[in-house]
Amino acid sequence: MNNFYNNSKKQAFREGFIDGFPIGLGYFAVAFSLGILARKANFDPLQGFINSLLNHASAGEYAVYTVASAAAGFLEMAIMTLVVNARYLLMSTALSQKFDEKTSMIHRILVGFTVTDELFAITIKRPGFINPMYNYGAFLIAAVCWSMGTSCGIVAGELMPASIVSALSVALYGMFLACIMPEARKHRIVAVLIGVSFILSYVANRMEFFKNISAGTKTIILTVVIASVAAILFPHPEVEDDD
Repeated sequence: MNNFYNNSKKQAFREGFIDGFPIGLGYFAVAFSLGILARKANFDPLQGFINSLLNHASAGEYAVYTVASAAAGFLEMAIMTLVVNARYLLMSTALSQKFDEKTSMIHRILVGFTVTDELFAITIKRPGFINPMYNYGAFLIAAVCWSMGTSCGIVAGELMPASIVSALSVALYGMFLACIMPEARKHRIVAVLIGVSFILSYVANRMEFFKNISAGTKTIILTVVIASVAAILFPHPEVEDDD
């Protein structure tokens, strides 16, 4: 029985590592451009690596480097990072509903620590309960690529033309679309909600009311509103879990 349990954990870790590999490649490209910004903020490669290992969001890292460049204090940096990354509270809350009741608190905390947009997408669509080992495998390769990308970007500095560095950022958006489109093809409601999300995000960026609200806060507002309306109008039928 123990061998079966251990093999199951190894299999989940391996699946997570494989699923996280293409995400890691996209992360490396985006983190590379962030590394160039980090160098302007006087971060060295080791500092950039550690920052990326602990801060898994491009918006959050951008906020850190921007605030650091302005010579702001640690308190301002912490508040800015908290606001920009607040959407991960929603993602962690959603993932908490997929844990088996026997899952220990330490696993719940560690899985919450590993949450990113893309890792959330590949985890939430897996059937059954969350196996923490899957998240650890996906996070390992994604976080290493993310951190290495930042360090390499710092080393490269401004040697590469700005147009090439900017073009690398497109990879992350393409990767995220690859995560959500299969689900949209299976469920018409999801496809409609994705379209509505795009439209409302564009409108929010153009409205004067949202002008002084950060991108992270706008994402939280739109997520709560769209998800709440969808849950009320199109409740998902409860399905018995065989696992």
